[in-house]
Amino acid sequence: MAMKNQENVGILKKFPEASNKMCSFGSNVKKIAKEDPRKLVHSIKVGLAIALVSLFYYFEPLFDYEGFGVSSMWAVLTVVVVFEFSVGATLGKGINRGFATFLGGSLGVAVHRLATFTGSDKLQPIILGLSVFSVAAIATFLRFVPKLKARYDYGILIFILTFSMISVSGYRDPVVLDKAVTRLTTILIGGAAAIMFNVVIYPVWAGEDLHNLIATSIEELGISLEGYGTQYFKKIDIKSEEELERISLEEYKCVIYSKASEENLVNFAKWEPHHGKFRYRHPWGQYLKIGDLVRECAIKINALNSDLTSCNMTQEGRKIIQEQCTKMSIECGRALKEIAMSMKTMTLYPTTDSHILKAKASSEKLRSIIRNGGLIEEKELQKLLPSTRIASLMLDIVSNSVEIVDSVNQLATLMKFKILSSKPKRLGSKSRIPSGNIGEAHLVVNVE
Repeated sequence: MAMKNQENVGILKKFPEASNKMCSFGSNVKKIAKEDPRKLVHSIKVGLAIALVSLFYYFEPLFDYEGFGVSSMWAVLTVVVVFEFSVGATLGKGINRGFATFLGGSLGVAVHRLATFTGSDKLQPIILGLSVFSVAAIATFLRFVPKLKARYDYGILIFILTFSMISVSGYRDPVVLDKAVTRLTTILIGGAAAIMFNVVIYPVWAGEDLHNLIATSIEELGISLEGYGTQYFKKIDIKSEEELERISLEEYKCVIYSKASEENLVNFAKWEPHHGKFRYRHPWGQYLKIGDLVRECAIKINALNSDLTSCNMTQEGRKIIQEQCTKMSIECGRALKEIAMSMKTMTLYPTTDSHILKAKASSEKLRSIIRNGGLIEEKELQKLLPSTRIASLMLDIVSNSVEIVDSVNQLATLMKFKILSSKPKRLGSKSRIPSGNIGEAHLVVNVE
């Protein structure tokens, strides 16, 4: 009796813990839906698409149609597998699956017919086995080719699966052609339903997500650089202590590991049709170039952060580099934040170049100080080495910032950005690029 009471007490003690976990899970789900409502809409779209396709199975007697039967479940499976978050990902998977199924099924039927024509029960399994081995080995090797793997890896996988199933099952099942046609038809129905729902109902374009991701990454670098100028280098260029506290110095960290996301979005965007400013053969490679430059700059900012927090910079060394490093950091930060706004709104602002010119002027002055020996006198070398290293990193960051601005300007030329005729509103230290439709801008004139 006592043991039962102890077990009951143990269960009661665990109940509040389980309740807290459920509440935490519910709050996390609510947070995800609130941060990106598109995910909730996507879930509803998937449910509607599966429900629509499943009608081919549920109401088959009403249609007086016996063509699909149990094979209609392939349509449901296709929707589940193909329906992705963005239009580009769905189109890519749908087209890959459709063509791969057609090619794999056609080749499987052809091999089956070839084996049947021999008229020998002993030769037929040998021919089928050799064909499966050859096709599977060659197709698997093609998956290692980088360009094919990036866009057609899923299709090659489905091709191997379809060919193997059709050719092998045809050895025991003589109605192999009908099975292949039925499977292809149901897969096409499922793929078409997934693409239709994804494109028609609140589409999520991978191209726009990539564009906004790059713009946000550049802005985060700008926020960090401006923060270093106002905090670490102690340049008072802000209005209050509250504004100083809002400045974040670690915005750049999420940029360092964004390469995989950018490459995936580029692969998805290449499948998408013309929408808005993003045409079919859009210069997606330019986004990868900008992303590489942004990551390179973020890595250098990370090194700068390590040096500023770990090394003991002498008062003399700080005094020598303080003014120019402050100007470079603040001007580069403002230039990057402004060019990020240019990307988001697809509008070029006339003040971006002025910030870059000021940063370049400060970098030349700092180089002059270093060349004249202001930092490397032999008797003070050990004390001033931290300042020299920080100055060198700041010069590299300025060069990186210039390359980023130039790359965005090249993209602006290719996409025919507009140009703003007046100075934009200054971005705050923790401002964010405004959401809204791509291409929104005011007081603009076309660039020839």
